[in-house]
Amino acid sequence: MERAFTRALRSSDTTLSRFNPLSRILFVNDFDNGTNGWCELSGNHDNNLDNLRTKARDLRPPQLSSMTFFDTGTHGSIDGTYAMKLATRPTPGHMSQAIKRFTYAKRGAVQFEMYFTFKAETVLKPSGADTGNWDGNQDVSASSFGDFTLSNDVGEGEDGERYHCALRYMNSDNTGKLVQKWYYKTSVQPTTKMERNGTAASPVDYHVINPEDWEEVPGGHQPLCYNEIPTKANWHYLRWVFDTETRRNRELQVNDLTLDLRDIPVPLYEHPYWGCERLLNFCLDVRTHTNVRNFLWVDSAVVSVDW
Repeated sequence: MERAFTRALRSSDTTLSRFNPLSRILFVNDFDNGTNGWCELSGNHDNNLDNLRTKARDLRPPQLSSMTFFDTGTHGSIDGTYAMKLATRPTPGHMSQAIKRFTYAKRGAVQFEMYFTFKAETVLKPSGADTGNWDGNQDVSASSFGDFTLSNDVGEGEDGERYHCALRYMNSDNTGKLVQKWYYKTSVQPTTKMERNGTAASPVDYHVINPEDWEEVPGGHQPLCYNEIPTKANWHYLRWVFDTETRRNRELQVNDLTLDLRDIPVPLYEHPYWGCERLLNFCLDVRTHTNVRNFLWVDSAVVSVDW
């Protein structure tokens, strides 16, 4: 009876009815109502910003966006005006990252859901410019979008483990070739502590020690809807489940593709971290590989747990 009543209440809510949360909802973020605690990831420092490590000095804060384009005007979000926008600089390798900081009360399944869309920035051409091999369907801007990554930061305390699950959608590689696959990482994310004690150098790729430390998720080839030009924004549904009991990913669903992630290893740090008891952070980032800005918009997000 209680479960049926809960389902009825959720289905009557126009925002929640788009999601499929687990038994306990930790938060519902509709970015028409503000940034909801998503903020720029600032690296560690000793009250001296000169001591921020190189990779964490310019991760750019998320912003509220009405999604206004030069040709169509204000696009707006799914059922309102604003979405949360992550925007890179027009610099190859630049990444913009947002974080929401939380802790956990019990170990178990954690589910992150969101509606998102992505684009490369429009690069205007002068009037009369050669259209090259444009066939009226595939736009070159589709190859100007690099990748986006969803990740967490879980800490069990000084006597426990710390780890980051990370899943990356690589739209195109550094040569502009379309890849359109999901990847998981195979090394830990270098931290300020590791850089300062000399166990890791400043990374090229924020998430891993070496840029090559990524493996394809089996069955993870998934062309996402780009819809021909960079000013058509089509929303995608994403559901990601990880387990803080087993320290593993469980499942990733994006639209009609569902990937079983339970056999995918998650690298653990070899050393403890102070002050990270029951840490449970959620992160989103977008990265460009060209001199074109890349954007990731999130209309809304829901996080739920099974306890």
